[in-house]
Amino acid sequence: MSDTTKALLEGGPDDLPERIVPIPPPGTDVKIELRNGYEHFRATPRHAETPEGRLPVYEWWERTEFPG
Repeated sequence: MSDTTKALLEGGPDDLPERIVPIPPPGTDVKIELRNGYEHFRATPRHAETPEGRLPVYEWWERTEFPG
């Protein structure tokens, strides 16, 4: 059994490589590197049934781009 907590990502770009990802400690946003920037996801109070069980839902809220 893994002790890695995972979450389901909703929203953001259609070409995210994964929608079920490990998440950081509570209170921390998920940040996914994609196409010269980061996609940011925040925790919601919702949960969803997934192939990996019931997971918290993180929702996309912004993109930041690398400088240059």
